[in-house]
Amino acid sequence: MAAQQGSNGPSIIIKKSAPAEDHGHHGGAWKVAYADFVTAMMAFFLLMWLLNATTEKQRAGLADYFNPTIVHMPGASGDGTQEGVRHAVEQSLPDSQKAAEFEQLAREVQNRLTGTGAESMQLTNLLRHVVTRMTDEGLVIELGDLVDEPLFVEDTAQPQPALKELTGIVARVLSHVRNDLAISGHVRAYPETLVSSPVWALSDARAHAVRNLIERAGLEARRIQRVTGYADRRNRLANPMSPANNRIEVILLR
Repeated sequence: MAAQQGSNGPSIIIKKSAPAEDHGHHGGAWKVAYADFVTAMMAFFLLMWLLNATTEKQRAGLADYFNPTIVHMPGASGDGTQEGVRHAVEQSLPDSQKAAEFEQLAREVQNRLTGTGAESMQLTNLLRHVVTRMTDEGLVIELGDLVDEPLFVEDTAQPQPALKELTGIVARVLSHVRNDLAISGHVRAYPETLVSSPVWALSDARAHAVRNLIERAGLEARRIQRVTGYADRRNRLANPMSPANNRIEVILLR
């Protein structure tokens, strides 16, 4: 648009440009939605991995941890929740006390076993065959072969003199407690070229041989609740054919 200042003055031109079209942007909502989707997928795959990596017992333990221990007591005043909680706590106390008592009992048994070795060097060497450990089932007293010192005659269930002495010691120590027992036999693996593998029969026969020795040493037969042969299915060492996998486990049950 042009405007004149006087007849002879310079012309002043004012140019008004139309505002540029404001394209703007499409906003960030889609980014937030995408981030939520990616997070959800990561959580999903993590959950799938955890389910695959844990055992059924571990998953049950996790579920129990996150679930409140509330027992509804029919007939209780109100909704029964307070009484249910008290009942659950009362039930857990005896279990904790029982576990603590067994721990103390197991320590006493272990101390008795190790204390017998102080009598002589011969007994000290003999007790090198003994290893004890705690498990969910109870106190495991493991009687195992040493290098060049097997507890059975070659590949038989005939006990060596050392095993007879060991079972006598174990029977004397366990006679001071009342818990029941379980006995399991384990043997090394044999070459697959054998027509008939002896592992099952041998592990079972050795477990029963130890049962007989313990009973002859004075332990009450009714306390033995289970005698099992595990063949070569539960090896101690990575090499399944190692003689160190030959062992008998006497378990003091909880």
